[in-house]
Amino acid sequence: MPRPSRPPSRAWSPSIRSSRRSSLSCARDRQNYSRDVTTPPPSDDSAPVTPVDEVPGGTDLAEAAPGDVAPVRKRRRGVRILWWTLGSIVVVLIAAVVGVLVWSQLGVMAAEPDPLASVRADPAITITDHPEGIVLAPAEGESTVGLVYIPGAKVDPWAYAAKMSGVVADDDITVVITKPWLNLAFFDLRPLSTFTSLAPGIDTWIVGGHSLGGVKACQLAPDADALVLFASYCANDLSRSGLPVLSIAGSEDGLSTPEKIADARHLLPADAQLIEIPGAGHASFGNYGPQPGDGDPTISDAEMTDVLTALVGGFATSVAP
Repeated sequence: MPRPSRPPSRAWSPSIRSSRRSSLSCARDRQNYSRDVTTPPPSDDSAPVTPVDEVPGGTDLAEAAPGDVAPVRKRRRGVRILWWTLGSIVVVLIAAVVGVLVWSQLGVMAAEPDPLASVRADPAITITDHPEGIVLAPAEGESTVGLVYIPGAKVDPWAYAAKMSGVVADDDITVVITKPWLNLAFFDLRPLSTFTSLAPGIDTWIVGGHSLGGVKACQLAPDADALVLFASYCANDLSRSGLPVLSIAGSEDGLSTPEKIADARHLLPADAQLIEIPGAGHASFGNYGPQPGDGDPTISDAEMTDVLTALVGGFATSVAP
């Protein structure tokens, strides 16, 4: 029985090889054409263009290794955080400044009209209103001693005119009541000369203040000849200053209490005079009505004015040359 014939084996003929080479050649041609289209040759007359996302070292972000890209991203993130932080600080500072400005103008204790009117009508006193302060001067006679008076926090400067009118009319002392910035002496950075220049010709200058104004007066005291504290005490050490000091307190003061004043006694010179007025409260040193937190004064305004006139007038006489 004859064997079934096997199909002839397929041999590589020259025509098949040629066809395969032709296919490979076409594929290479297509690849080269695609590369030529997507990547145009550089122009000789154009400047080289630096890729936008190039990282230091000339590596493109798309081709850069993760270790090269990470520092750039960290720097950019750090810059964003820095700007955000600075912006937040600026916003907080602006809010704080606005808050202080608003607070300083709210609740200012105004001068009572009747006592102020009596001072304006007094023929023995001349009043000059300056942007820096109010000058009360004797209408007649020569004044050689001056007192720079710094008001308490958020108290109208005019509220002290009546209580100081006696030392002007009776003792020929010129009184300059300052107008603190923002109604707060703490923020007033002006030197003592700003206020003494309002009354030229004075030989001896005393600086004084009520409450927070007294704290500021202590800071200006080295530039003065003497210091008077009205219901106040120092925060800085003047114990070795050699200045003549008069400290006046009120027995019914609920804010600058006699105890607080006594606790700060060591900051004053050893020969400082400390006087306590019976029945006087914190607001008794001015004419602006009752003050929250104060005690109940039993002394009248007229009596308080007389006591202050005697104390300040006698002290001024002792320090004048």
